[in-house]
Amino acid sequence: MRAGAVTAAATLMMVMSSPAMALTRDDGDDPGTGLSVGATLGLFVALPIVAFAVIAGLCMIPGSKKK
Repeated sequence: MRAGAVTAAATLMMVMSSPAMALTRDDGDDPGTGLSVGATLGLFVALPIVAFAVIAGLCMIPGSKKK
């Protein structure tokens, strides 16, 4: 019963809260320009894939020299 009440209260608080004050600007806030589609895909898709490939390659180097 207590767990249900806590869950209901937490859910109600999340539903009624504002979206992280996203609509109001703070003093000194300077958001800059937005990213293009290409820059977004490069930063959040291509760069992690390249980083993973480099790290995986560096991890496989010691094992390939033993053969």
